[in-house]
Amino acid sequence: MNESATEAAAYEEEALSCSGAEQDPLFEFITNGVLLNAIGALGVLGNVISMVILSRPQMRSSINYLLVGLARCDTMLILTSVLLFGLPAIHTYTGALFTYKFKVYPHLVPVVYPLALISQTVSVYLTLTVTLERFVAVCHPLRARSLCTYGRARLYVLVIIALSALYNLPRFWEAEIDVQWDDERNTTVMEVVPTALRRNHLYVTVYINWLYMALLYFLPFTVLAVLNTAIYRQVRRANKERQRLSRLQKKEIGLATMLLCVVVVFFLCNLLALVNNVMEVFYCGTIDQLVKTSNLLITINSSVNFIIYVIFGEKFKRLFLKLFCSSHMWAAVTGVSATAGRESPDGATHDDSLVSNGDGRGYSLRVGGASGGGLRAGGHHAPLRNGSMRPPRAPSPGPCVYYPARATGPPPSPSPTPTPTPHAPALAPTPPASTEETTLSSMD
Repeated sequence: MNESATEAAAYEEEALSCSGAEQDPLFEFITNGVLLNAIGALGVLGNVISMVILSRPQMRSSINYLLVGLARCDTMLILTSVLLFGLPAIHTYTGALFTYKFKVYPHLVPVVYPLALISQTVSVYLTLTVTLERFVAVCHPLRARSLCTYGRARLYVLVIIALSALYNLPRFWEAEIDVQWDDERNTTVMEVVPTALRRNHLYVTVYINWLYMALLYFLPFTVLAVLNTAIYRQVRRANKERQRLSRLQKKEIGLATMLLCVVVVFFLCNLLALVNNVMEVFYCGTIDQLVKTSNLLITINSSVNFIIYVIFGEKFKRLFLKLFCSSHMWAAVTGVSATAGRESPDGATHDDSLVSNGDGRGYSLRVGGASGGGLRAGGHHAPLRNGSMRPPRAPSPGPCVYYPARATGPPPSPSPTPTPTPHAPALAPTPPASTEETTLSSMD
């Protein structure tokens, strides 16, 4: 054993004596080798399906772009957790995957470990950004039109990824490979050992312990608690006056409720990791079983958002059934044929009178009826099924707001109808478009 390996062994012995942690191979195999790998595989599948559905044209919106980014970094976090904790736990108890443990794993750790921390940081702050977006939409709806835009959402994601990578950049210099000779197996094995930077007491105290705890737990947890408390109060107040809410307001409240569940799951799954970090900072040690359980909970948090979307997102559920399930199941659940509503270019279903295409314009869809239907966008009229043209509606009296207010004044008097001539039959005047026709929340 060379000098670096001796220093690594001394460092590990000091850490174990400080924490009093005892390894339990069976517990690690059950939590990380079995559960983490199985849940991670299902989580990757669910996140891929979520990305496919949320990327559809009719789901295009600022909140859905943030959720797609969250699904991407959650997928990366699951994959890194499997590589760092899931597969090595199988060897620890069964002795299998020897080549991976001592040949592949040491080369992966110096790169995969920083990527895992970058993904975790991005996941935390994307969750915070989603909550902030919902806070603006629910509590300050008139400002949401300018703040909650698709372009701003893209900027938020890029900035969060860049800052997370910059903050975790020193992690790439925390581990190195130590090559040893194994007499029992008569082969060369490799192990991961901490670098001199990772063994530096000031670096560990300030950067790994205090900054990690402050930036990944105390700050986001505090802001999430404050914002979600305000959202919850607004949701309760809105539910008491549900009969007076417009259709758009009801959908915004439903979306806020769904994302509240996402944040609650985030709190529950990250709470144990916070406890472990506090124990390491203030009591100089952790409990091995708690660390293994924390790794499992982090993976669960990255895997369950798809289930939440299916349970609480009606439009998400309809698209999931339409894209990935049989036509019989689609008809049984929705009561509509799988071919219904295909006249719409964005794939809206028959019960969507208004859909959002992310460009700020309202699309009104009329389906069925004896006289046929048509799609109009931005005030342009479209031909009906019988070949006739729908006359254009009068322009809206004013710009629509995020939460439209119902008109309280008397309706405007209609202009007089011109007297028809024998050669040109008269058309009935078209009433002006209501100010309440505005884009809906994409998650429905």
